[in-house]
Amino acid sequence: MGLLDRIAPRKSEPDVRPQGSASVAADDPVFATKALKKFLATLTARESPVLLDLGPVVGSNVSFFGEQLGCKIFVEDIFADVERHVRANTLEHLPAFFKKRFPQEEGTVDGILCWDMIDYLDRPAAQELASQLTRVLRPDGALLGFFGTAVPREPRYTKFIIMDDVNLKHRAYPALRGRQAILLNRDIIRLFSRLRDSDSSLRQNNLR
Repeated sequence: MGLLDRIAPRKSEPDVRPQGSASVAADDPVFATKALKKFLATLTARESPVLLDLGPVVGSNVSFFGEQLGCKIFVEDIFADVERHVRANTLEHLPAFFKKRFPQEEGTVDGILCWDMIDYLDRPAAQELASQLTRVLRPDGALLGFFGTAVPREPRYTKFIIMDDVNLKHRAYPALRGRQAILLNRDIIRLFSRLRDSDSSLRQNNLR
C-alpha cells in the first residue's frame, strides 16, 4: 500500500488513443526487450529501491514493480509537462523548468524509467533533463531509455505497459509535439556522459 499511497494524489491520465483510431487494447503491439529484465535485475539487489517513472501513471506498471521489487515509486509525467509548454508556447523555458523539476536529493534514486522522453526534446532541454536524471541517480543505479530510429508519420506519445519482465505493450496517445532529431548511439552516450552504457540494442520496432 505504501507505493500506491505515494502516487494516490496524482490523477491518472486517461487511457486514450489518437483520434480516429478504433483499435482496442488487445490490438496494441507487444514487443520483447531484454533491457527491462536487466533493469529489474539491477534493482533487485537493493532492499526497497526507489524508482522514478517519467511517464504517465499506469496502474498495472505500479503493481508490477511493487510485486517484483517492493519499491517506492515516484511517477512524474514529463510528457504532460512538455504538452503544457507546447500549449503555452514556452518550449524555450523547458531547460530552466527541468532544472527545478525534480525534488529528489542527489544520488537517492535506484532506477529511472526514462521511456522515450528524450526523443521529444530539443538539445538544450534534453541536456538539462539528462543532467538532472544523472544527478538523482545512485552511482550503482540504472536508467532505462528508448530512442527512436525513425520519425513516425504523425505526432504521438507511447504509453509503455509492462506485460511481464520481458514484454512491453505499446499504446499510442495524442501528442502536440512530435519526435525531434533522431539520436545516434554516440549522441546518446554523449548526452549521458556520466553514466556507463551497460547495454544497447536495436529492436525491430525502430527503437534503440
